[in-house]
Amino acid sequence: MRYYIEIATNNKAKQDIDEICRREGFTNLTRHNFGEGGVGRFLTKLVSVASIALRLHRDDVLFLQYPMKKFYKMACTLAKLKGASVVTVIHDLGAFRRHKLTPEQEDRRLSKTDFLIVHNPTMRDYLVEHGFKGGIHCLQIFDYLSDSQPADYATPHKPWRVVYAGNLARWRNDFLYQLEPVMKEWQMDLYGKGYDTSDTRQQASPLTYHGYIASDDFIAKAEADFGLVWDGDSFDECTGDWGEYLRINDPHKTSFYLRAGIPVIVWSQAAMAPFIAEQKVGIVVDSINQLNEQFATLSAADYEEMRRNARAMGQRLNQGYYIKEGLKAARQYLSAHV
Repeated sequence: MRYYIEIATNNKAKQDIDEICRREGFTNLTRHNFGEGGVGRFLTKLVSVASIALRLHRDDVLFLQYPMKKFYKMACTLAKLKGASVVTVIHDLGAFRRHKLTPEQEDRRLSKTDFLIVHNPTMRDYLVEHGFKGGIHCLQIFDYLSDSQPADYATPHKPWRVVYAGNLARWRNDFLYQLEPVMKEWQMDLYGKGYDTSDTRQQASPLTYHGYIASDDFIAKAEADFGLVWDGDSFDECTGDWGEYLRINDPHKTSFYLRAGIPVIVWSQAAMAPFIAEQKVGIVVDSINQLNEQFATLSAADYEEMRRNARAMGQRLNQGYYIKEGLKAARQYLSAHV
C-alpha cells in the first residue's frame, strides 16, 4: 500500500501534490482535521503521524512533503519501525535560505528517507555533497493544477509585454521600482499585492499595476509575451536571500506562468536556467538590462516556438506529469534497493 499525509495548507504546490497522490491511488492518513488554528494544525499533524503505527505494514510506502517541521523525523521513524519505505519531495531547504538548520542538521533529518525528489541537479548535488546517500530524482519543475484554460490572444505585442506576478513590495522586490530607465523595447504588467502606488514617476512609466488577481483568473485572462521570474533589489542580478535562493530552488512562479501558456524570462545563474533553455520555453539573461537587445533580435518564428512549447508544458503541468515521473522513479529505486 502507498500512503501520504495531507496537512491543511494554503501552499499551492503542496495542495497540488496532495491531489496528484489521491489521483494516483495513495491512501490519505489524515482522517481528522482539528481546525486551522495553531492548536488545530498541531493536533491534525500529531494524529495523522501517529496513525502510521496503526496503518502501515512491511513493504508499504509513505510519501511525505518536506519540510514537515518537528513531525518529519517522527513520521520517518515510525514508518521504518513498521518496515515501510519513505519517499520525500522537498519544497524548501531550511539550511539554505532560512538558515534555521545547519546543513549537517538537515542532512540528519533527510537521511531518514529512502528516496528524495528534489528540485533540480543543483539541489541534488548540494544534498549529496552534504552527505545524503539515498536515491534521488530531479523534479525539474513543479506541476500546477488548474481548471482554467489559458487565454487565446495574438502575440507578440508591440512593444513586447512582460508580466510579473507576486509580492510587489519594495522590501521583497525593489528592482521593480528601478526598471523605467532600462525599459526600451518592452512594457510590464504587474499583478499582486504590496505595490507602492505613491511613486508618481512609476505610475507614469511603462509599468501598469493591475492589483491582485486570483491565480485561476490570471491563467484564463492574462495576456503577455513573457513572464518574469526575478527576485531581489537589483535588475542586474537576483540579490538578497530570495534572489540567492534561485541558485538552488525551482520557484513556483515559473510553473504558474507556464501553466498560463506564457514563456518565461529567468536569471542565467538560476538553477532552472538550463531546464528552461533546453525545453525552449523562455529566455535566459544575466541582467534585465539585456532584455532590450533580446527582444530586438528575437524572431517571430523563434518566439512562436517558445510559446507553443510553453503551452504544451502547461498541459503537462496540469496533468501532474513531473511529480508522477518522480513517484515512478521512486518505485523503481525502492524495488531494486530496499
